Amino acid sequence: MRLERDGAVAVLTLAAPERRNALTPAMVEELLQACEEIDADPAVGAVVVQGEGEGFCAGAHRDSLAAAGRDPAKDEHYRGLGRTYRAFARVGELAPPTIAAVRGAAVGAGVNLALATDLRVMAHDARIITGFARIGIHPGGGHFALLGRLVGRDAAAALGLFGVEIDGRRAAEIGLAWESLPAEQVEPRARELARQAGADPELARQAAASMRLELGPPALGWAAALELERAPQMWSLRRRAN
Repeated sequence: MRLERDGAVAVLTLAAPERRNALTPAMVEELLQACEEIDADPAVGAVVVQGEGEGFCAGAHRDSLAAAGRDPAKDEHYRGLGRTYRAFARVGELAPPTIAAVRGAAVGAGVNLALATDLRVMAHDARIITGFARIGIHPGGGHFALLGRLVGRDAAAALGLFGVEIDGRRAAEIGLAWESLPAEQVEPRARELARQAGADPELARQAAASMRLELGPPALGWAAALELERAPQMWSLRRRAN
């Protein structure tokens, strides 16, 4: 994980292209720490979340999932999954407004991370794959609550239940992204939007808090959704490992 500053914009980069930016426990902790640093700096007016290399985020690292599947109730595994969930929620709680710049694939937990932000800019050829069912795992991280608050029941079902893969163009059509662009324009556009929002950091933070308070939460609160999905996801991990 890399945290950089571009004026009033903080840029959070998932920096593990060799594993398509899949989230390990160490990266989760780095993400949580970066969020604390951002909120502690009142000069940060907006945040861009992006992936290094050809993809945004391939989800949770398979080694972490395999370990959890062998003994999901083990304290360190249960807590570790909870920390990953917490990282998504923490990005969603960042004081400044947040934008995900999505190129390449966002899979599983990577979709959750993108959905945690306030706005998404995607490449035309980005691949949005919820992916949980493909590997025999129940969705986690409040996945349905995150989808449902953006795209409604039918699209949430298509993506989360039926495993439909969509590209950036389709994501923009259904409201999962603000806009889709050629891949090389995605990160510059995200920074342009972030600079506009973050020009007055104090106002940007207050406006973001107001928007979230007025528009959220979904029918089932995100915190409740995190807990609701945890038990069946742990069950599916155990079933897959046996």
